[in-house]
Amino acid sequence: MKLRAATLLAVEFVIAAPAAEAGDIGHFNGGVMNLRDYLVPDPGIYGAVYNYFYRTDRLNGSHGDEIDSVRIDLPGGGAGVQVGVDVDVDMYALAPTLVGVTKLESLGIKLGALITPTFADVGLDAALSALDERGGSVSAGSFGVGDLFVQPVWLGLTLAHWDFALAYGFYAPIGRYDTENVTVPGIGSVKAEAGDNLGYGFWTHQLQGSLAWYPMDNKGTALITAVTYETNHEKRGFDVTPGDVLTLNWGASQFVPLKKDMSLLLEVGPGGYDTWQITDDSGNDATDIRDQVHAAGGQLGLTFVPWAVSLNLRGFGEFASEARFQGWSLGLNLAKKF
Repeated sequence: MKLRAATLLAVEFVIAAPAAEAGDIGHFNGGVMNLRDYLVPDPGIYGAVYNYFYRTDRLNGSHGDEIDSVRIDLPGGGAGVQVGVDVDVDMYALAPTLVGVTKLESLGIKLGALITPTFADVGLDAALSALDERGGSVSAGSFGVGDLFVQPVWLGLTLAHWDFALAYGFYAPIGRYDTENVTVPGIGSVKAEAGDNLGYGFWTHQLQGSLAWYPMDNKGTALITAVTYETNHEKRGFDVTPGDVLTLNWGASQFVPLKKDMSLLLEVGPGGYDTWQITDDSGNDATDIRDQVHAAGGQLGLTFVPWAVSLNLRGFGEFASEARFQGWSLGLNLAKKF
């Protein structure tokens, strides 16, 4: 079964803004979607529940090395201070998704749309200590509504051995987002993002193109790739507009019948993603840091054809990240055609 998965926010932690080793990351999360979810499904109404788990205790600097401290700069170019960091992050996100697809017979293409609200539970423990041995600690955890993703245009073309898709969507910053004054040893009060934020505080427009090649007529084997481009608006509470982000997803999917009547299918396949910030942040609060992350893993799924229902488990390990977290994720996704 093919169903476009939710795109939801990944965790971002900024101790205080601006910091020399971290910037803003994009909304799109390359580890959420199932391998065939980038392609427009057959006409109909689909529902899904996407569960996403993320875990990390590592923050990488702008050169890809694990860091245990960051430099906090004052806005306007004032003197900064080095602050120690010990990060421990767990995140769970729930993303129910509703999809509708119809066939435009005159053009021979499929037209779809989807909407995905998100709900997240983030546990954050970060011990902060200044190099002059004055310091403190902060813990934050919350559950609530995250940013909303809407994809009003989703076009698909299906051929004998190929599938093509092109989509436009946007992220509306409805998730909880606040700023607060943080006391940084050696500096004093600095404006920062609230530790329990669940939204990003800015709008994002997203374009996505994807294709699949099926070497066999039954389409049981698929090689899939997708390219996602994000462009962002100004961030609320700061004079910064995050730079554009490009993500490449790739993978292979193989269906294996578990019953002779083809009613129960096993799906297996490797996959991964690569994400790069491709333009600089802009504004007085911007840094010149561009983040990136890469990940590899795969998925294991079951589809019960008579009920048009599928269950998929996904896992990824991140590597070579720069100016952002590096961790691992699991996804458990249930989808059904009505």
